[in-house]
Amino acid sequence: MRVCWVLFVLSALAVVGTCGAAGASPAGDSPTPASLGISFIPGSTSSFRMEREGRTYEVDLVARTAREIGSMPSGASGQPLHPATSGVLQSQEQGRGIFAKNCATCHGADARGVAGLRTPDFSDLRIQTSLQDEQIVATITNGKPGTMMPAWGGKLSQQEILAVVAYLRSIGTSGPQALAAGQAAAPTRRPSIYEPGDDFVFTLPTGRRLDKHGFYVNFAHRFAFDPAFSGVARGAALLGLDGFSLSSFGFRYGVTQNLSVSIYRSPTFISRPIQIMAAYNFLSESNGAPLNLTGRASMEGQGDFTKNFAKSVELILSRSLGRRAQIYLVPTISLGARHLFSPASYSSAAIQTLPGYTTLSIGAGGAFDIRPTVALVLEVIPTLVNGAALGIHRPAYSFGVQKKIWRHAFTFGFTNSPATTVSQRAATRAALLNDPAADTPGLFIGFDLTRQLF
Repeated sequence: MRVCWVLFVLSALAVVGTCGAAGASPAGDSPTPASLGISFIPGSTSSFRMEREGRTYEVDLVARTAREIGSMPSGASGQPLHPATSGVLQSQEQGRGIFAKNCATCHGADARGVAGLRTPDFSDLRIQTSLQDEQIVATITNGKPGTMMPAWGGKLSQQEILAVVAYLRSIGTSGPQALAAGQAAAPTRRPSIYEPGDDFVFTLPTGRRLDKHGFYVNFAHRFAFDPAFSGVARGAALLGLDGFSLSSFGFRYGVTQNLSVSIYRSPTFISRPIQIMAAYNFLSESNGAPLNLTGRASMEGQGDFTKNFAKSVELILSRSLGRRAQIYLVPTISLGARHLFSPASYSSAAIQTLPGYTTLSIGAGGAFDIRPTVALVLEVIPTLVNGAALGIHRPAYSFGVQKKIWRHAFTFGFTNSPATTVSQRAATRAALLNDPAADTPGLFIGFDLTRQLF
C-alpha cells in the first residue's frame, strides 16, 4: 500500500501540473477543486475523492492511504454509503473507544479538556487549525515532556493512534481540511460545564461521575473536640490541630460510566459506623442535560455494622454556573438515624443501642473557582424533620478552600459538623458532646483528601 500511495501522489501531482498549465484561465485564475478532479465527502474532514484517467480514488489523509473505489456498501437507511465515509466513521468510532479508555481522565469524556489540568478543547476550531495531524500523532506516540502526557507509542499500535486522531478531528464542527476546501467554518462554542475536583463539597456530596473502573480513596478528618475559636492562645494549639481527630476513610469504584459503589468507615469515637452505598448518575451536563442528577442509596451500621442500622436515600442535583462555579442541592431521607454518641472506650460494649428516627434534611452548597485549580467551597445542611430528637438545634455548615491537582483534591476548612456519613452529617458538635451551646459557633478545623488511584 505504501508503494501504491507513492505512485498515486506522483500521478496526482502530474494532474495538478497539467491543470495548472492547461486548465488555468488566461487571467491566471487558480484552479478549482473540480478542475483537479477533486470532490469532498460530506461529513468528513479527513478524506476526499479524486478522479484520474476515468477512475475514482479515495484518499484518507489521517491514515495516509489511497484506494480505488469499488462497490458501495449500504447504510442502515438502505442508501449507499461512500466507502471512504464508511471507513472514516469506523476509524472514528474505534478512536472514540480508545480515547474513553485511556485519555478521558485528563482530556474530559467529550475531549473538550479539563480546566484544572489545562488540557486542550478539541471542539475549539482554533485548536483544530493550529495542529497538524503529524503533531498529534507525535504527541500521542512520544508524550509531552514537562507535562503529565505520557508516551503511548509502546501501548497503542500505529493504527490505534491514527484512529484516535480521526476521532479528535471529528470533535469540531469544522476541521483544517474543511477550511482548506474553502468551506465556511461554523463557530464552535466551548461548553460552560464545571468539573468538580472532589466527591464532596466539604461533607455534602457533589455527585460527580466516576471513571468506568476507576478506583478512588477518600479521607476525612474532623478535629471536633477542640474548637478553633474559643478563648485565647488558640495559636498555641494550632487552632485545634493539636487536638484529637475523628478520621474516616473509604473507597469508591466506578462499575460503569454511571454506576458506582462505595464503602466507608468512621472511627470508634463517633460510634464506629460502616457505610455501604450504590450511586447512579441519571443526568449529566456533559451529555447536554440542563443539570446533573445522581441518586444514592446507602446503609450504615454502628459498631462495625452490628447495630443501630440506618438506611438513607438522597438525590444530588447540581448545575454549573459557567466553567468556574457549580451549585448543589441534596435532599436526603434517613430511616433509623441515631443521636451522635461518643463512646468512652474502644470496647464494642461501649457503643449503645439507640432509638432510630426518620429524618429529612436538605443540604445546599457551592464551589467557586478563584484560580484554575483552587476553589472556595461552602455548604449548609438544615434538618427539617426530627432534628430536635437527635440533639440538632442548628444547621450544620462548613466552608473552606479546595486545591485540585489532576486525580487529587485537598480541601481545608472549618465546620461545626463532626460526622461524615449520610445519616450523621447533618448533626453538629452540640449533638456529639450533648451540649446545646457547643455549636455557637463551635467551629473546628477539618480537611478532606481524595485520590483516584487508577
